[in-house]
Amino acid sequence: MHGLMLRAIQTFAQETYGMPVWDRVTRRAAAGIAQFEAMLVYQDDLADRILDALTAEVGSPRATLLEDIGVYLVSAPRVERLRRLMRFAGLSYEDFLHSLEDLPGRARLAVADLVLPRLELRSLAGARYILSVEGTLAGFSYVMTGVLRAMADDYGALVTLDHRGLRQGREEIEITLVDLSFARGRSFELGAGAA
Repeated sequence: MHGLMLRAIQTFAQETYGMPVWDRVTRRAAAGIAQFEAMLVYQDDLADRILDALTAEVGSPRATLLEDIGVYLVSAPRVERLRRLMRFAGLSYEDFLHSLEDLPGRARLAVADLVLPRLELRSLAGARYILSVEGTLAGFSYVMTGVLRAMADDYGALVTLDHRGLRQGREEIEITLVDLSFARGRSFELGAGAA
């Protein structure tokens, strides 16, 4: 398991639930580590143990925690860089959706050994899409549901999301675009933050 993913779970848990909860989670998971290094690789089962312990500690279902992590990844000030990476996809939420298939490749450009699940977007009638998530990271589609929700808010779009579960070996999320200019989105300037 890539340390970047474990570090994301760690910062989410620490900022959302506090250090005492995180300390109990790492003890419960028998992680032997309290702080993950983003560029190291850890045992494959460690993320599952950490998520199981976090689920037990805070009393939320795993799917809810994973979706909350997805929201956190693009909305928390501490991880603003990821939001900026996502916003480079285009001027509208629909542009963002059409860029999702490129996300695993863009991630590998930034971190060569980071392997994300394959994403495939299919258009349906009535401003609807299906995002298929295929890969070995079980539950990653719930993280993507959180990312989709947070990015809709970021763009000011009103969308509905329906996690459809596993179909033909892929996890699927149905996305319905209700109103792409529903609210004022967060400001974004291409050159902002460049140094």
